[in-house]
Amino acid sequence: MSIVVVKPGVQSTIQSRPRTGMHHLGVPSGGAADPLSLALANRLVGNDWDVPAIEAALVGPVVRFEEPTPFAVVGAEVSLLFNGVAVNAHETVMAKTGDELVVGPVGNGARIYFAVPGGFTVRDVLGSASTNLQAGFGGFEGRALQAGDRLALTGGDCPPLATPVEFRPTMPHAWGLRTCSAAETSLLDAPGFAALFETNWKIAQRADRMGLRLEGPRLSVSSDGRMASAGVMPGTIQCPEDGVPYMLSVDAGTVGGYPRVGQVARVDRHVLGQLKPGDHVRLLHREPDAAVAELHAKLDYWREWLPEIEEII
Repeated sequence: MSIVVVKPGVQSTIQSRPRTGMHHLGVPSGGAADPLSLALANRLVGNDWDVPAIEAALVGPVVRFEEPTPFAVVGAEVSLLFNGVAVNAHETVMAKTGDELVVGPVGNGARIYFAVPGGFTVRDVLGSASTNLQAGFGGFEGRALQAGDRLALTGGDCPPLATPVEFRPTMPHAWGLRTCSAAETSLLDAPGFAALFETNWKIAQRADRMGLRLEGPRLSVSSDGRMASAGVMPGTIQCPEDGVPYMLSVDAGTVGGYPRVGQVARVDRHVLGQLKPGDHVRLLHREPDAAVAELHAKLDYWREWLPEIEEII
């Protein structure tokens, strides 16, 4: 069983769970930029949450089905044309041999996830099937998808299903990210601290799976913006010497040499994958205990539809 990539879209890759326990080897976590949307797509086709699926940014792929196959698309707001007829995201759709799906440009949000029963047949590398583009391993030949690629399907069947409305994440143009102070937040002067947490930041054109540059006031730190390299993770907000904050995402390196002035809390870290150039974001300051309490409330809410939610986010 397989599907053929007619057009690849923008940076379409196979993604799955992150790689854990590899930071000491310099291997980034990676995985789906928005693991919640990956899990929701897999839920609709009867898969475990982390079964390999296609992630695409900004413009989705065009695919042709070579066998009858159910599928589902979840994530950013997007138009789906199935043999020229509009179909809905967040619903299982049944494809026949020769059918074609066109995943259009996104509206709000940045990434979509395309899942099929059993997932795509790719092997695990370092504990995950996810594509690491920088190192060239995982996923489909360690690279982004190209026109003409034939993707093998593990295969399977599933009943039709739709995500309940209350479990369909909204995709706004302006976001709020709950954010804690980090190791070097104290290097910010008082106006810099206020600016970090009170500015309506704009996502710059430099925005990808490595990280997102924030446009707004320049921050002042009581150093030259450099320091000995130290550990970083997705959601770490660094302040380089130019004073322009940079928010790391899933494919960022494991160490950095700039002051860490903030850390997006786990409760909102999955949102990083849906931010795109032109979006606005407020960093909502939280004390760690408050961020943990809000995380537990979020886990309790999602557990009804996604029992594995504690693994997902």
